[in-house]
Amino acid sequence: MNEGEARQWLVDHCDVSRETLGRLQEFVNFLKDENERQNLVSRTSLDHVWERHIVDSAQLLRLAPDCADSRWLDLGTGAGFPGLIVALLHHGPVTMVEERKKRVEFLHQATAVLGIAGRCEIEPVKVERMEARTFDVISARAFAPLDKLLALGERFATPETRWVLPKGRNAQSELEAAESSWQGAFRIEPSITDAEAGIIVAEQVRRRGKGKRAR
Repeated sequence: MNEGEARQWLVDHCDVSRETLGRLQEFVNFLKDENERQNLVSRTSLDHVWERHIVDSAQLLRLAPDCADSRWLDLGTGAGFPGLIVALLHHGPVTMVEERKKRVEFLHQATAVLGIAGRCEIEPVKVERMEARTFDVISARAFAPLDKLLALGERFATPETRWVLPKGRNAQSELEAAESSWQGAFRIEPSITDAEAGIIVAEQVRRRGKGKRAR
């Protein structure tokens, strides 16, 4: 997928308008500028930013519940992937958790660039210190191994919460490593941006030994 194909994918699969594409281009320019001041993403990935970061984030929406107002939590948002892209394309409330001060400042500026400042929330704290409340969808990209990620996020989940976790080429091995501690309805979906990468999708997630095993 080249950069032109990535933009077209957004139009075809996310119904992205010309105006929204323009906002995304402004964000890409801002990201590249800011990346000179702080290491937000790898420099090599900036040559393929629409595929590697924007479409890679946007594809998670097709794996989320089919509910326009679902509450979405993105853990360890970092440079805003997938949180910022989800907040732009999703109609429901999005909460992003990021503890690093410079990243938080970047995220606030980025929400202004994208025109979504009033539609999302940025929690400038460690995940462990965020006040517990529940969400319909939980995502995290390059944040923590699956076992640790589930432990950090379980306070924010109900049995109906859907976890949508891009795990790259480690998806299968991380899922196998977590099976001794966690149970639920897990599956791995292929990533459209990398044929060898996987996205772990899960529901009814709970620690082993709690209630009956999900079938």
